[in-house]
This record gives sequence, C-alpha cells and structure tokens, in this order.
Amino acid sequence: MSIVKIGVLLSGSGSNFQQIINQVEAGTINGEIVVAISNKKEAYGLERASQKNIPCLFIDATKYSDDEYHECLLAELESKGVELVVLAGYIKILNKKFIDKYRHKIINIHPSLIPSFCGKKYYGIKVHQAAIAYGVKVSGATVHFVDEEADHGPIILQKVVEVIDQDTPESLAKRILSVEHEILPEAVRLYCEGRLVIEGRKVMIR
Repeated sequence: MSIVKIGVLLSGSGSNFQQIINQVEAGTINGEIVVAISNKKEAYGLERASQKNIPCLFIDATKYSDDEYHECLLAELESKGVELVVLAGYIKILNKKFIDKYRHKIINIHPSLIPSFCGKKYYGIKVHQAAIAYGVKVSGATVHFVDEEADHGPIILQKVVEVIDQDTPESLAKRILSVEHEILPEAVRLYCEGRLVIEGRKVMIR
C-alpha cells in the first residue's frame, strides 16, 4: 500500500499534531506529513513542524477574502500532492469548495462527544465550560470527517471521559486532551490503511 501524503491545518500549540508526527516517525501510520499550515502566525505547531523539517507556512486569512484564502490553502495542499487533510486544532470553518475538493478526506478532532456541545459556538475551553454547566456525567472526544456543517460529519472514533464533581473546565480539558492524543492518530492510521468505509452517516472500520 502506497504512503498517504498528509497535510495538517492548525491554529495553536499543535499537541495533537505532535502525536501524529510521533506515530509517523514510529512507522505506526502509513503516511508522510508533507505540509503544515496555520492561520495563526504565532502557532507553536509551526515550530513543531520546523523542528522536524516538515514544510510549514502561515497564511494570513485577514489579508484575503474567504474565497481567496481557501484558494491559497488548496494551492499549497495540491502542490504537495496532499491526499488527507487533518485538522489538528484548526479554528476556522472550511468553505464548500475546499470540502468538495477533499470530500471524505478531511479529519477533525473535537473535545466532546458529538452531537453534544459542538458547532460554531463550541470551541476550546467553551466546550468544557458548557459540559460542566449542563451537569453531564461523561464527556470525551470525537474524531469525524468534515462536511459543510461545523462538527457534523460522519463519526470515526469517540472515547468517553468521566466528568467528576471537582472538575473545572481546565481540569476536564486536560483529561480530554490526553484522549484526543490517542484517537486522532488512531483515526489517521486507520484512514492510511484504507480501513474506513463510509455508509451514509456511519463509518465502518474494516
């Protein structure tokens, strides 16, 4: 099976990105990270890429219209032959043209059990604040394919994290992040092995 060329989009520290790097280096993932792109100049994820000699760049979305920004993104990914796009803490909604180009080839991680606490207004610490305020007993993380709606596409993997009485949004976020570090690389591994089959909203693992 040929090695899958992976492009990573990120906006922050890139800790999930680092887990993918680690597993690619270990040979667990049958893929190669060919580019990392951020919409935030100071994103530490770019430094992680640079340390591993992974091509990386910042594209300033504020200098373009939304369509122009996505054209730049597509041009960079296509120039590297990207076959799988991984959103590793990327805080920007992709437009329809981008999604159509990489339909069922974009994977995202979200820090809740979708369909709970997800969508445009739920990101970062806001997800965990909402979960605690609602009084749920469990939360967790979800890896899913990306479609036109935020946090809506077919679910690949989920893992549950117990919410305890003493939890703050920060403590819950920390425990869920450790779960994210497990299931995002696992989803990428399964994709690169050709083991994910989409039937409607269901993702089958073969």
